[in-house]
Amino acid sequence: MTAREMKRIALGAGGTGGHMFPAQALARELLARGIGVALITDRRGGGFGPDLPQVETYRISAGAWAGRGPLGKAANVLRLGLGYLQARRFLKAFAADGVVGFGGYPSVPTVFAGSHLGLRVVLHEQNAVLGRANRLLAGRAESLATSYAEIDGVPASCFAKTRYTGNPVRPAIAALGKRPYALPDGNAAIRLLVTGGSQGASIFNDVVPDALCRLPQNLRARIEICQQVRGPVGARIATAYDACGIRHELREFFDDMPERLAAAHLVICRAGASTVSELTAAGRPGLLVPYPAAADDHQSANARRLADAGGGWLIPQAALTAPYLAERLTSLLSNPALLGKASRCARAAARDDAAKALAALVCAPDHDNGDTRAERGKAAA
Repeated sequence: MTAREMKRIALGAGGTGGHMFPAQALARELLARGIGVALITDRRGGGFGPDLPQVETYRISAGAWAGRGPLGKAANVLRLGLGYLQARRFLKAFAADGVVGFGGYPSVPTVFAGSHLGLRVVLHEQNAVLGRANRLLAGRAESLATSYAEIDGVPASCFAKTRYTGNPVRPAIAALGKRPYALPDGNAAIRLLVTGGSQGASIFNDVVPDALCRLPQNLRARIEICQQVRGPVGARIATAYDACGIRHELREFFDDMPERLAAAHLVICRAGASTVSELTAAGRPGLLVPYPAAADDHQSANARRLADAGGGWLIPQAALTAPYLAERLTSLLSNPALLGKASRCARAAARDDAAKALAALVCAPDHDNGDTRAERGKAAA
């Protein structure tokens, strides 16, 4: 298809922010090009909200292709089959010209249906390891867009169709890269942001308050922390911070993440794809604690990419104890130059044109949006 023929694009995405945020960024870019956009997700997917009312959201049945026991697996197969029929019906009614899959099992029925209808299929991988859904679907895609120049798990047969586009982030996050990073010099406040992503991170509730209370008094007096706290533990954590004289704000969810990132000097967080991409876009250094149960340990791979670029520090969850974290924070917060260098390195790792690059790939399949993985390998040899 040529760019003129791509008039309607359906986006297939799971319900988590890691899949939804880049899909939303692509939707904005496609709409700006005059292309109709629809979102196909499952019941967990909240859609794009009031900011993009012109994007119709269609929910289908979906389930992981694995399951617990024979009955669970059979039930998931039936859900996927029903989702396929629902997605196929919607794609025909929407008159879609193409499908973009963002991973997660809700994208599987949509991509299969689009492929069987002869539509253009593009996959986008947010992580540094190709996800299970995209591995299953890779053979049906005309192009595989990646968030990193090199990712693991891509079948050799798909090297030639991989394109490095980067991971699109929300416009409000992308805009932060134009704002300078202010070093916490002298006696100025040191602002920490602690977030566990869409799934939360209960270990931070136990370790971070204890670690901060172990800091030297001169550092404790300067700390201002915003921490994501879920469940009924907020009162306990607030009491701990009060006892140490640490100024704090606790929230179950940050609906103003751009403002939080803009203010932060250091972020303590998981290493999901959107989290890492938003750190680089904003130019904010991070202490990254990968979720150890993440599929294929992809969060560790994401964290290593940022750490190797100098934009953050990886701490395995098994090593995250209060004494260890207190030692690391004392070292970092006592040397603002280290934070400043990490901020610059994080920013240098960002790809600001990710949404445009992905849209160009979707709309113009014959256009070369960057080197293929095979070509990058030859150049490095």
